[in-house]
Amino acid sequence: MNSLLRLEVIVGSVRPQRFAPVVADWFLRTARADPAFEVDVIDLAHTPLPVELTESPEVDAYRERLSGADAFVVITSEYNHGYPAALKTALDTAKHEWRGKPVGFVGYGGLSGGLRAIEQLRQVVAEIHMVSIRETVSFHQAKRRFDADGNPDDGAAIDAAGRLLRQLAWWGRHLRAARAADPYPG
Repeated sequence: MNSLLRLEVIVGSVRPQRFAPVVADWFLRTARADPAFEVDVIDLAHTPLPVELTESPEVDAYRERLSGADAFVVITSEYNHGYPAALKTALDTAKHEWRGKPVGFVGYGGLSGGLRAIEQLRQVVAEIHMVSIRETVSFHQAKRRFDADGNPDDGAAIDAAGRLLRQLAWWGRHLRAARAADPYPG
């Protein structure tokens, strides 16, 4: 078994002119610098998933990627006190592939910094048998928090990212070992 944890970072916003790439690029640089992870990204703007949750070759490929992951981080914006519809479709498109795996959240938005969306997502991931990491990264007034090079000036969010990755690595290692020793009974 590879000692590196396979981390899939899911970018939830698909809107034109979205701010998601700025936040995602920063988080991906941060995660890729962590020696515990092999990091890849699923950008839902470039991942065609049918909203009616039907089967397709794209759905099969998506589920296969999820199945091979040891951990996830969801990067989400907040729209009208909730998370993007494309993210709900992405979560509902798979079932067994999520089970017994940890997930962390990076939120961004206006005054709430995506925290209301994240709180809703915690309910959803519990239902699909994932383990939600306690630490959260949140960028309030996100467009004001990043410079022209995509670097944030929010020390609390930067520190939270380090804690999130450490917690995600701990859960990822232990849950991977548990799934290997005794498959999850979902």
